[in-house]
Amino acid sequence: MKTTHIALLPAVRRSAPHVMLSCLFTAAPLTLAIADTRSAGDSIVTLGAVSVVGEQTGPLASRNILSSVDVLGADILEKQPVQYSWELFSRAPGVMLTQFNQGTTSGKLSFRGFNGEGEVNAVKLLVDGIPSNTNDGNMPFIDMVFPLEIDSIEVVRGTNDPRYGLHNIAGNASINTRQGGNDGKLRLRYGSFDTRELQLVKGVEDGNWSQNYSFSYQGSGGYRDHADAERMSFSGKWFYTADNDAWRAGLIARHYKADADEAGYLSRADSRNRPRQSYANNATDTGEREMNQLSLHLDATLSDTLSLATKAYVNTFEDRRWTQYWRTSSQQERYADETQYGALSSLTWRPEVEHLHAFALESGAEVQRQENESLRYRTQQRSRVTQTRDQQFDLNVYGAYLQAVIEPTDTLKIIPAYRVDKLYGDYRNELTGEQADVNDYGLIKQPKISVVYSPWQQASFYANWGRSYQVGVGSAAYRLASQSDDLKPSINDGWETGIKFRPTAWLDGRIAYWEQEASDEVQRKLNDAVGDAENVGQTLRKGWDLQVNLYPTEASSIWLSYSRQFSEILKPNPNLPASKGKEMDHVPHHLYAAGTTYQLTPALQLSAWANAQSDYYLERTNSTGKYGDYVLLNLGAVYQVTPTLSVDLQAKNITDRYYEYAWYDDSAGVQQSLHAAGDGRALYAGLTLDF
Repeated sequence: MKTTHIALLPAVRRSAPHVMLSCLFTAAPLTLAIADTRSAGDSIVTLGAVSVVGEQTGPLASRNILSSVDVLGADILEKQPVQYSWELFSRAPGVMLTQFNQGTTSGKLSFRGFNGEGEVNAVKLLVDGIPSNTNDGNMPFIDMVFPLEIDSIEVVRGTNDPRYGLHNIAGNASINTRQGGNDGKLRLRYGSFDTRELQLVKGVEDGNWSQNYSFSYQGSGGYRDHADAERMSFSGKWFYTADNDAWRAGLIARHYKADADEAGYLSRADSRNRPRQSYANNATDTGEREMNQLSLHLDATLSDTLSLATKAYVNTFEDRRWTQYWRTSSQQERYADETQYGALSSLTWRPEVEHLHAFALESGAEVQRQENESLRYRTQQRSRVTQTRDQQFDLNVYGAYLQAVIEPTDTLKIIPAYRVDKLYGDYRNELTGEQADVNDYGLIKQPKISVVYSPWQQASFYANWGRSYQVGVGSAAYRLASQSDDLKPSINDGWETGIKFRPTAWLDGRIAYWEQEASDEVQRKLNDAVGDAENVGQTLRKGWDLQVNLYPTEASSIWLSYSRQFSEILKPNPNLPASKGKEMDHVPHHLYAAGTTYQLTPALQLSAWANAQSDYYLERTNSTGKYGDYVLLNLGAVYQVTPTLSVDLQAKNITDRYYEYAWYDDSAGVQQSLHAAGDGRALYAGLTLDF
């Protein structure tokens, strides 16, 4: 299976740069964003240079999902001025970033009207195809991969992807790292808040063997007081490909370690008057995190029409955090130790079927076992006073799916699919002696169907419907003594319709409308001693997305995206009747992103970009105010000193706009909004060497 790197430039005439430079828009700092919408018979939009499979073998790809799928290439990712790789997803349309800025708990991504609070984690994360969510659905494993190591990012939004079950509530996000090659890159960066960064990647390919190595380090003093952080990651990939390309086997190993202080939260007035301060009660708040990932991969072509793909893995996650949310609250020590073992396998058959333009059938199965430990203590200046939690719980997840790609003609594609998941597990509360089995969720059945019609090369119309599910996480997945009966899964029914268009060589994009309704949504109680959940009720999320990419000249590009989101609690939890008809918390109505790049000279590229969102409510009764809106403007420049050496400057938040993360603490003695300011104006300088 051979791959090549492609990047398509529209062949259009060059024009004056002045109009472009007046727009504060960009797809990717310091790189030219290049769109390739692939064939008309899909719904995927690709930006930048990515590796593509040169022949129709292997498992069905994301282009067969026929949902809102976006792929971001390495050239628009590797030089972005981010502290954490989850920030790279700001380039993907419809994606919302939640920035906690609390040490190792830095932030996360979400989409389709779900927030990033951690109450409902609705995005499945995969790194090189390996499931990479923790038990509660959070995505700390994304921090293991630094930008220079990434070959592409893939975002699939919607409920119609049958390949994944657990946490695939609103869709999934994949990070694919570099594979093969004999090139290397070294990147050094220094900037505001004493930010120091080194990234090094190297590929070695010789005959049947390919090797890839990466090492990354980042240190920072942080924008706020008491926000020092140090992170380190390294990885190795070793693959062997048979002489006739009939099979490929490999091993991937990753290690990550981070230590970071937490600045804590401020009152509304203090966060605006002195946003960089940290209260004295947060002086001993800090966090330590270590993660490892080891995976085996096998891809084989069994015949001209049959192919196999298999992965087996083990993930470990160890996290210790000391945090005090407010002056009157107690400091907590939180410890999580998780080990996940799993395997995924798919068998894909592509026969020639008479009277059909094309046909493919894929079956897949996966299994994951989790061994989890969750401890909490009440502490004073990191000294333990009393233990408040000691939980041991196992979770086993089994899933299988079947999907077909039926093409009656070269303009019509129909993809029916069906997935089933089953959960087992047990729970022990070592403080009370309570034991419990996982809720009997039964067989969780998820039918799905997708259709795309492409009457012209310039456009394709697509529609899909699918069912995904949500179950409890942590102790909420088990039938505890407080429950009278087994809980049922929350069923999410979603649909989408849209058009992907490319009427000319200099314009492409997509417009989509979507809805997703949950039958009985539950969310984690984030500060609960037992780690239980609460019922939200029947909910509805809906919205529409617009994304456009323009290439007015050979030297310039413009992109923009806009998402309109709505959320509503249709039938509330009886314990919170005031939430009926209200919006879900932390879901802004509007998400904006836009940008431009201009190649001023053969050696100098200029760029500008902006991200914005509207404000949101902090809790489900919508009675404590709205916060969180921002417009952030950024500028960048890169100069190619030699064919192998470039230098760059990047200015973030150039207007020094105040923005924040806010939440409402309803604990006794607090009952107010708490705030953490985002970074102010910052300047970064980088040097990149290709070797």
